[in-house]
Amino acid sequence: MDRESFKRWLDSYARAWMGRDPLAAAALYTDDATYQVTPFSEPLRGRDAIYEYWDDVAKTEEGIQFDYEIVAVTDEHGIARWWASFVRVPPGLQTKLDGIFMISLDSNGRCQALREWWHKLQ
Repeated sequence: MDRESFKRWLDSYARAWMGRDPLAAAALYTDDATYQVTPFSEPLRGRDAIYEYWDDVAKTEEGIQFDYEIVAVTDEHGIARWWASFVRVPPGLQTKLDGIFMISLDSNGRCQALREWWHKLQ
């Protein structure tokens, strides 16, 4: 894994989330990927489970803004700080998140494992 492949992945993630596109989001992951949304939740396992998660996101979030900064990249992991805002529908609640990703990519640039830690303002 290198900085450029990590940046490409994060840019694609941003487009999928802001575009509310669960198919594009799921395509970023390997068939057997894991996605741990919070440190205390069980990881989602497999692209189908990740698609279902993102399908729900696309239905319940509007006006999504997302950006990030890369903190570190090693051969095994990329770490990024990210921030996002969106409106939860319903009830129309403006929400802001600030978080950290730790991501492992395969040689094709697909995510094998994603762990995230985030805090919500609303």
